[in-house]
Amino acid sequence: MKMKKCTLLLTILLVGWTSLNAAVRLPNIIGSHMVLQQKSTVKIWGWASPSEKVTIKTNWDNNSYEATTSNGAQWVVNIKTPAAGGPYQITISASNTIILEDVLIGEVWVCGGQSNMEWSGDQGLKETLEEAPNATNTSIRFFYVAKSTSNFPQDNLEGKWMVCSPEEMKHFSAIGYFFGKNLNQSLNSPIGLINSNWGGTPAETWTPEYVINNDALIKRGADSLNAVAWWPHKTARAYNAMIYPLTNYSIAGVIWYQGESNTGTHYAYEKLFTGMIDAWRHHWNQNFPFYFVQIAPFTYGNNNIGALLREAQSKVANHQGTGMVVITDLIPDITNIHPTRKIEVAKRLSDLALNQTYGFTTIACQSPTYESHTIEKDKISIKFNNANNGLISKGEVIPFFEIANEDKIFYPAEAKIVGNTLVVFNKNIKSPVAVRFAFNNTAMPNLFNKEGLPVNLFRTDHWEVNTQPIKK
Repeated sequence: MKMKKCTLLLTILLVGWTSLNAAVRLPNIIGSHMVLQQKSTVKIWGWASPSEKVTIKTNWDNNSYEATTSNGAQWVVNIKTPAAGGPYQITISASNTIILEDVLIGEVWVCGGQSNMEWSGDQGLKETLEEAPNATNTSIRFFYVAKSTSNFPQDNLEGKWMVCSPEEMKHFSAIGYFFGKNLNQSLNSPIGLINSNWGGTPAETWTPEYVINNDALIKRGADSLNAVAWWPHKTARAYNAMIYPLTNYSIAGVIWYQGESNTGTHYAYEKLFTGMIDAWRHHWNQNFPFYFVQIAPFTYGNNNIGALLREAQSKVANHQGTGMVVITDLIPDITNIHPTRKIEVAKRLSDLALNQTYGFTTIACQSPTYESHTIEKDKISIKFNNANNGLISKGEVIPFFEIANEDKIFYPAEAKIVGNTLVVFNKNIKSPVAVRFAFNNTAMPNLFNKEGLPVNLFRTDHWEVNTQPIKK
């Protein structure tokens, strides 16, 4: 009799355990308070018992969608989303039922990079703390990705969706929040912001391993990175844990602020960064826009490595579907690697998105960049892109121009605005062959287009650049 009771109890426990483990489950990125990308086909996915039928019902159209769980315990459905709106409810049913409440439809952006994207009120940012009391906005939602690494791509990550409130906003990326606020106001649409960043991280750790291993130059840079106590440096470790698990989740695009940790490997950064962007798009199966911030002037320990990294970023800005904002005029202190004027950086990013992604074509969003030059005797005339309305200087002189003749020695040059061009010269250089502008670690020029965006650094030569340690 006792044996029969024990057998019955064991059976009940086993059935209960099996039922619990067969219950339909969702990844953390799918949850109440989330924002789904509007007017698109989005994926809802998860896990359940093999061969179990899963039913998903959405109340914006009262449609039902069905999936059968694979022998690997995975299921996925594709759902069409309407135009921006909400809140809505999604019901997922199998052997159990999950109800997702307060779901919005709108625009979803990933906010990635290192500390300048990560920084928030938690680091005492004055702009964030002043904004916080006014930050109640149920149309903006935050998803915080917890810092984590993995040797292999993961199918889930730690994090959850939160409604924007004064307290939540203080913990979120300052640039991410102000970017989202600007889009919310301009588009009159809910905004979902996914915070996946880690201070100090080099781009290699955000890049799939095959991208790096298949290119000798990128691999050389990756192999030269040194371990530190506060962030990962090994190939793909943050990507595997903090990006790959998001790649089923439809997004509008990515904003990115990173590069300071790659100044020592500037020679590989253009190939690395474009490879990273293309790999993300491939795994998302979306050709989304990717907008990034050029690193700021800073007193690096080696000559010109900041300028060379900014030059590499400028080349990446020619990559399909990308855009870069220049912030050389937003730096209160060149000895602080974390510039504090995040509101203006976020505005330049949101202006870029509004113009390039959302069709607000009258918004000025691109800094002047070098187009071409001509040499006439001792003078060099320079033409710029994105300066159709002319150039302005916020000072009596225009510094940071240098010219050189064939001996490759650069000397400071005077610069004069002549219509839409700029003429540079040095009375002691009779036959100049090359010109550089703002090509050092700390240059903060005063040259802008009429719309108020700073002219980007450039050089017309391909000569070797001094990167020796700076003597103190």
